[in-house]
Amino acid sequence: MRSRRLLVLCVFLAVLVVGWLASRDSSSRPQLGEPLVPTINKLPVAFVNRTFDPAAPPADIPPLAPGEIAVCDSNFVSNATVGGQPHRTDATHATVTITKVNVTLQLNINIWVPVGVTPHVIEHEEGHRQISEYYYQTADRLVQQIAAKYLGKRVEITGTDLSAESTKLLQQMAAEVTAEYNKELNPGPAQLLYDDITDHGRNDVVVQDAVAHAIKNVIIESPQSTTKPARIECAALLFCAL
Repeated sequence: MRSRRLLVLCVFLAVLVVGWLASRDSSSRPQLGEPLVPTINKLPVAFVNRTFDPAAPPADIPPLAPGEIAVCDSNFVSNATVGGQPHRTDATHATVTITKVNVTLQLNINIWVPVGVTPHVIEHEEGHRQISEYYYQTADRLVQQIAAKYLGKRVEITGTDLSAESTKLLQQMAAEVTAEYNKELNPGPAQLLYDDITDHGRNDVVVQDAVAHAIKNVIIESPQSTTKPARIECAALLFCAL
């Protein structure tokens, strides 16, 4: 068989960040001794299995390179908001204490296969899906650890418009939370190792065995150490005779 390079397309999604200033009203302040805990909303995996006509592919299918016939599109989404309690020291200086971090997580998976494709190809793409879902299982715990580091932080701000500076600070922190989550989650190397083991679906290795091996051994056998993009597309290749 002729080996072809795995196509991995990296699309960094725009991060939705919303910063707000907490009210100076005492009712909005955390009670004394009350621990600050991030709020994490982990949505269920949204999965769609889609078929298409290769002669007339739909407009929303990820691009397929020559030789590729199916693709598993895993889209990890993280939306963060950060809130802070401002304390003005003078007209141009203030201290913002971070009191809230809320993060919503979601994993959207679309498997695209051509009409009449073999069960072997479908099974291969399901393996990619299983790897993505494995990493998403603990995504809430990961992002909670990341978000918790921001709670209680005190940051000095300066400027003639302290409200605008506070909003800018909170937006920046929200973006940092999502960026660190995307970096630390990192299922990309496991997906690449899975494709190496299965030769992109062209050999007879048992999918479940390949998935388990890729997850367990990714640290020592990863063919490529990469920072995880928010979106990963893993394609199956055609069986090609020499």
